[in-house]
Amino acid sequence: MNVWLSREFAPAEWGEGALLSHRADGMVIHLVSATPLLDIQQAARRLCSQGIQQVVLAGHWEREQQWAFAQGLQTPKAEVGLQWATSSEEDREELEARWLCGRWVREMTNATPEQLGPLELAVEAAAFLTELAPDRISHRILKGEALQQAGWVGLYQVGRGSDREPVMLELDFNPGKDPKAPVAAALVGKGITFDSGGYSMKTSQGMLTMKHDMGGAAIVTGALALAILRGFDKRVKLILCCAENLVSGHAYKLGDILTYKNGTTVEVVNTDAEGRLILADGLQLAGESGAPLIIDAATLTGAAVMALGGRYNALFGLDKGLVSRAMAYSDAEQEPAWPLPLEPWHRQQCPSHYADTANSRPVPGGGPGGASNAAGFLSRFVPDEGRGWLHVDLAACFSENGDSLWAPGANTLGMRTIAHTLMAETR
Repeated sequence: MNVWLSREFAPAEWGEGALLSHRADGMVIHLVSATPLLDIQQAARRLCSQGIQQVVLAGHWEREQQWAFAQGLQTPKAEVGLQWATSSEEDREELEARWLCGRWVREMTNATPEQLGPLELAVEAAAFLTELAPDRISHRILKGEALQQAGWVGLYQVGRGSDREPVMLELDFNPGKDPKAPVAAALVGKGITFDSGGYSMKTSQGMLTMKHDMGGAAIVTGALALAILRGFDKRVKLILCCAENLVSGHAYKLGDILTYKNGTTVEVVNTDAEGRLILADGLQLAGESGAPLIIDAATLTGAAVMALGGRYNALFGLDKGLVSRAMAYSDAEQEPAWPLPLEPWHRQQCPSHYADTANSRPVPGGGPGGASNAAGFLSRFVPDEGRGWLHVDLAACFSENGDSLWAPGANTLGMRTIAHTLMAETR
């Protein structure tokens, strides 16, 4: 089916202000509102719901118009064929890169918990990136008891309740192949492939979307892949912290106290606040690399979703200049994001009688300011008082039931923003 764009109103027989109309050679999207990209994405969702198998973008389309249509055409059940409009080679390469990386992110995030365990996620991420840059990537995988021996106590404790061992992927993208080259940036992703909540157990309804709780790991992997395809040539460490958070006789428990490599002690008051426990390890490893830029991404808190409504990702940082620039990068990439408060005093918002801090507050949702309190917890584990560190709480990276813009399941929101930030901040 051909799909055209028009800046004229639809013929009267299609109804006043109709978004779509039909003509002999295909469908027409009528862009007459103040939000043309959203209109295009919404039109694509409508066409996708009609079972269309193949779409050709006919006539003149700008790059971002084509991408808006592609995002609306996503579906977790089947991939709809899409032929880009005739455009420049640069536009075509960029669109193909976004599609390739985005498809991988969606496939991983929509995979079932049985298909994608912690080790499978790490292996898939390493294989995907190695295929893009085979001579510039090396990696190692630590799992199970080796994590405890290395001092990665958060990841080990969260994952030890599952028969599938917790895994840490440390991947090195080193385009110059110089082992002494400085690391320009580190990306850290939360890879909880299924989250039952542990002994702070979720409801059945609450668990239904928890195969998506590894969205942070998928997004940072996709972001690095996109940056590589855009010509990125600086050394980067990618760190994925992968585990299942389950209940068993071996699972960690409320009241446990974890001692991290930097000496910080943490009382577990909520086993469903596990993401920050594993990210603490990843952030410390990122700091050990000496990278002046550290970006972590995670489906970390329901509080961020409550604050921003599920269509915006939340940005946090003690480096206010970096947060401000990241906002500009998200605007440039047409990915909605918004900064939420983070100050040094947020580190003290989860007090403990028995340790330096608790991993949450023992009240529903972590209490007021839950997303900021979680970011404050993470700030204990980054170097240089948080300079050069950006935390992305992925409140918008999947849609439980879908809506007028997005199909149910994973999307790629955050991937392009992180890729852009990575490239812009390491020039």
